[in-house]
Amino acid sequence: MHVAPAALAAPTSRAAPLALADPLHSRTIQQSHERCAALGLGRMVSPDHSPGPQVELQLARERNLRLHLHALPVMELLLEQTMASQSMVLLTDACGTVLHSVGHDSFLQRASRVALAPGANWAESNKGTNAIGTALVEEAPTLVHADEHYMHANGFLTCSAAPIFDPRGNLLGVLDVSGEKHSYHLHTMGLVKMSARMIENHWLADDFRHALRLHFHSRPEFIGTLMEGIVAVDRDGRLIGANRSALDQLRLSSAALRMKSLPMLLNLTVGAVVDHFRSPMAPPMTMLLPDGQRLAMRAVFNWPTWHRLGSLSMDAEPAGQVVDAGAMEAGTADRGGLFAAGLRSTGTTGAEPGGAPTLSGLRYLQTGDAQMEAVITKVRRVIDRDIAILVLGETGTGKELLARAIHHDSQRARQPFVAVNCASIPESLIEAELFGYEDGAFTGARRKGAPGKILQANGGTLFLDEIGDMPLALQARLLRVLQERQVTPLGSARAIPVDVAVVAATHRHLREMIEAHSFREDLYYRLNGLVVRLPALRERSDLMQIVRKILRAEVGHRVLEPDADVTALLQAYHWPGNIRQLSNVLRTAAVMAGGENAITREHLSDDFLEDAECSLQRAASRAAPPATTGTDEAAAPLQPTAQAPAPADHGGTLEELELLSIRRAVDEAGGNISVASRRLGISRNTIYRKLRWNAPAKA
Repeated sequence: MHVAPAALAAPTSRAAPLALADPLHSRTIQQSHERCAALGLGRMVSPDHSPGPQVELQLARERNLRLHLHALPVMELLLEQTMASQSMVLLTDACGTVLHSVGHDSFLQRASRVALAPGANWAESNKGTNAIGTALVEEAPTLVHADEHYMHANGFLTCSAAPIFDPRGNLLGVLDVSGEKHSYHLHTMGLVKMSARMIENHWLADDFRHALRLHFHSRPEFIGTLMEGIVAVDRDGRLIGANRSALDQLRLSSAALRMKSLPMLLNLTVGAVVDHFRSPMAPPMTMLLPDGQRLAMRAVFNWPTWHRLGSLSMDAEPAGQVVDAGAMEAGTADRGGLFAAGLRSTGTTGAEPGGAPTLSGLRYLQTGDAQMEAVITKVRRVIDRDIAILVLGETGTGKELLARAIHHDSQRARQPFVAVNCASIPESLIEAELFGYEDGAFTGARRKGAPGKILQANGGTLFLDEIGDMPLALQARLLRVLQERQVTPLGSARAIPVDVAVVAATHRHLREMIEAHSFREDLYYRLNGLVVRLPALRERSDLMQIVRKILRAEVGHRVLEPDADVTALLQAYHWPGNIRQLSNVLRTAAVMAGGENAITREHLSDDFLEDAECSLQRAASRAAPPATTGTDEAAAPLQPTAQAPAPADHGGTLEELELLSIRRAVDEAGGNISVASRRLGISRNTIYRKLRWNAPAKA
């Protein structure tokens, strides 16, 4: 979700509480006071400011962990926008219990005297008229300023609160900014309402990331901002969720919306929407409401899941799996590799956003290779059976992509998918990253602490990539979490229950590491409920199917294929970087090809071309008949000396035979690299690189 910087700019000047003159506001305060009087609350009494039992706060936080995770970054942002005031930001549950607070140190001490702290309950029945409690009753944004508080002890405060709803209209909690009454700003309520909508939109994107999502507004330039309406649609065309902006624009309640379908409301079918947005350059659609109002609309959907609902030919797939109204949803390619050029992320789904691709499940990985079919068949049998999965394979074979596909096809698909690369996080930080930490757990930590990756994945899937690189000391703690199903953040004495499905992956030989005492055997057996090995690209039979899929992802409907010469190079190459390397090579070639329909040698990078030509030479030499004797000896040096070594005379791998051929050619050329390169049919740079990489280490 994009927010214009100006939209959240903090006001620079103070203003009188003009909102207090609004008749609707006055009526809200009056009705709240009447409710408080009916409850027998006294205005002059000192309210109970003692927080509730710690165990109740812990239970409330556990029940609302997902709300906390979505709200925390928004609260930090909101606090930054109110730096000019002495204030704090609070998050409460639907009962009015404060779950979390962030604020200015100079205000926190005085706020503690009226229990503006986690554990306190600010329901109207407990604290009288106040922004949090009254917003819960009214289910609407509420400002309570100074003496408008029912209890005089709270009269020094000015509070602006907005309720938070899920996409089905259920009340989740309240977001509030409270501060000294003299710090009142006219725009604070606007900031709070916008922040609440950010949380709601994150929740909606998380709940319905696999649904068809319609983003719309009467002004097209507002699509992609907090002003846009968002409606989620299922495969049958039923409207299953919406944000508040959508409900306002459609003039419907949440319950009324769920009684309607896409054809009933907009006279559109799912197939028509899919067909319109099958092209990445499709313009917005125009929606016509029953009252004649026109809205501009864009659609976001998971292409492989939804494309069959369209009425057009489905032979070609668009550029990427998620189609977003003419532009791919921005994000990074999957680091695991398979069809990486076509995998994108919205960046708006909480734990999975920031970088998680929207995938179509295991079906998308089926491209005709028998080994992959066997892997997918095994994995499908254990999904949702509480069996840990360990994925083995070389770097770049698509281990993370498989993990995401497993999550997509599981019953946890609507919950977070959280990936942790154990090799990329510094050893000093990985413990805090995994388990989280409390306020003050260590120097330099974020104020108020942070939840760890394991808690972020609660209810969903935790992917531990490169598990073989996890420090040995940390392995014991991870094992305890997996066994006890609870996690204790750093600096905390409390254990939090956690429910995650675990998929781990590594390119290392874990059994050898166990023998070397660098990997725990008990953790190994905890992780390997099912072990599957992803084949290297050179071992697969579906290379050209993968090539075509990557190119379709890059160029959409435009025809782009490698010519016969490049096809031979691709098929002969040994692909040490596997599918990730293939994706990078083809992505570059597609850009170099421009508007042409064929990829030629001229479109390939020099480095890859040199290595691929060498591989092609080796393949040709293996296929050639043995050289005859008695030929003109003068011509012999001109023959590629790569044919010289024979497996019968020199055992070893293909790489070793290749190196032997290069060294022999250099020797026969008297050390002249240029002559050797001509005889071998490879570049001088390739010879230098091969000899340098394989030079014996100095003593």
